[in-house]
Amino acid sequence: MSLTDLTLTELAAALARKQTSAREITDAFLDRIEKADSTLHAFTEVYAADARAIADGADRTRSADLPHGKLLGLPTAIKDLCDIKDRVGTTGSRMWAERRATETSATVERLLAAGMVPLGKLHMVEFAFGGWGTNPLMGAPRNPWDLAVHRCAGGSSSGTGVAVAARLAPAGIGSDTGGSVRIPSAFNGLIGLKVTFGRISLHGTGLLSWTLDSIGPMGRSVEDCALLLQTLAGPDVRDPATLHQPADDFVAAVGRPVKGMRVALPDADQLPAFMHAGVVAAWQQAARTFEQLGAVVETVRLPDWYFDLSVPAGTIIASEAFSLHRGWIEDERQPIGPVVRQRVLNAKHFPPAAYAETLRDMHQRRRIFAQWLHPFDAVLLPTVAIPAISLTEIEEMSPIPGYLTRPANYLGLCGLAMPSGFVDGLPVSIQIVGKPYAEATVLALGKAFQDATGFNSRKPDLAALGL
Repeated sequence: MSLTDLTLTELAAALARKQTSAREITDAFLDRIEKADSTLHAFTEVYAADARAIADGADRTRSADLPHGKLLGLPTAIKDLCDIKDRVGTTGSRMWAERRATETSATVERLLAAGMVPLGKLHMVEFAFGGWGTNPLMGAPRNPWDLAVHRCAGGSSSGTGVAVAARLAPAGIGSDTGGSVRIPSAFNGLIGLKVTFGRISLHGTGLLSWTLDSIGPMGRSVEDCALLLQTLAGPDVRDPATLHQPADDFVAAVGRPVKGMRVALPDADQLPAFMHAGVVAAWQQAARTFEQLGAVVETVRLPDWYFDLSVPAGTIIASEAFSLHRGWIEDERQPIGPVVRQRVLNAKHFPPAAYAETLRDMHQRRRIFAQWLHPFDAVLLPTVAIPAISLTEIEEMSPIPGYLTRPANYLGLCGLAMPSGFVDGLPVSIQIVGKPYAEATVLALGKAFQDATGFNSRKPDLAALGL
């Protein structure tokens, strides 16, 4: 098996057994990027020379037999909203094609402190505001599951989804404000963790919504997401939202038994009319799989307003994005994509009290839903209503990509997207939605499902790219 086919956890084990080196692993991924990224368009910048130098340093540290963490010498790739001091950081906007960051994000600090090798920065939807993964000025990454048709990669962490699925990186970093980790994970057959707001510091991160943004890992195994979360989570005085989180051992939690866990399965008739039949069938089969694993799956009705929460979530996102980006979004001379510009400008015309009322309603709905969710360990839902479609089929203002994911952000929940099968050769996905700070629980459920199904081990055919 090629080094690039191994997961982050498997690569860590190979390094520990001295079966390979950090330099060999890094070279393997850089070679793959060189062959494929001109077609897939996942990276905004590749740090080839620096990556090799960091990998060589990691090998020297390992050869000294000094204590070190599991991630030492392992590659990753980073969504281009996590700043690195003195490096270009675009947040997906052509307007900032030459912007140099003045500080390093907490996410990158912790990855580097763990000894990881940054392969480069990854494309994204402009300002992280979009679920399809398009970007007219910077270019849309190409979903690797169909090289004949340019299909959407999902947004806003489009480059991360493509890079990890195509084995250009073993795992990567995304962000999730209304589904931006889970949607590209669904379209690309990955595992993506939407963490509770405040679990991972947002210091040095390009913001879309200071109320709903979260950083999250994307990988090809639940173990990899747990390993990255263990590295990234924790208090940071520069982000007060992180200071009151509970301490958890996410790596240990992956092995927890799921027998007896209570999983809520919403009535299928509550799902939107635009659901693809294959997505629904895979979701229902996933419920049966959890039953076979010993979980107690209970058919329930979500509160009638659950899926309507996509709308107030959008109000919060647009309002805060307008506040953050108004200085340039109203300047027609700036090279900003027209769809993202309009999404942000919509907030300019909201009624004066709309934002404040939406926040008040959000806190009330969070209290109500916490009572509803109390008897259960998780809710099982599809992640995205359809498989990836061609860019020519996309209606940019369609609610489809984030319709099933936004409620979790609005309600302050965590969630794990998991591949649940394939429709016409394209991956489809479930999301395991958990209580605030219940990442350990959703990871345990995800690991059990992963081991029972093996969908995460499937990979796209990239033979046409010489791979």
